[in-house]
Amino acid sequence: MKSHSKLIAVKSLVVLLCATLFSFSSNRGGDSFEIVLNGKRVLQQFVYASKSVQTIQLVQSSDNDKLDIYYSHCGQVGKNRHVTIKNEKDQPIKVWKFEDTPDKDGAMSFKLRDILSLRKNKTEKLILFYSSSELPSGRTLAMIAGDETGIARK
Repeated sequence: MKSHSKLIAVKSLVVLLCATLFSFSSNRGGDSFEIVLNGKRVLQQFVYASKSVQTIQLVQSSDNDKLDIYYSHCGQVGKNRHVTIKNEKDQPIKVWKFEDTPDKDGAMSFKLRDILSLRKNKTEKLILFYSSSELPSGRTLAMIAGDETGIARK
């Protein structure tokens, strides 16, 4: 009788232990990116938590406006990095290649006018796309809205 009670207690303990271990998320680290305009964050996204593509509105206020993109692969800067601007039909318009860097933040910087000048007209939306050796198939980071939308300016 005592051995049967011990067996039930051990099985219960094993089930409880397994339930406890599997209740924790296995998402450690993960990719993330940040888009910064003139030192102000426009968008930050943790890829494992949200897979939807956000739309941002970028408005040029001066010729010196600077856009920085930071992409982190589990806390590491990627190798062989490319940022591509695509049109609404998902066709590449312009590709920028960035050197490998030991710098921890690995900013990919642009003049905002160089991106916005790629529009055929002011209402055309652009797609901001990133790829690297760690992410060869790439990822759409954001849609850049045209001027006609009612999206809040950031």
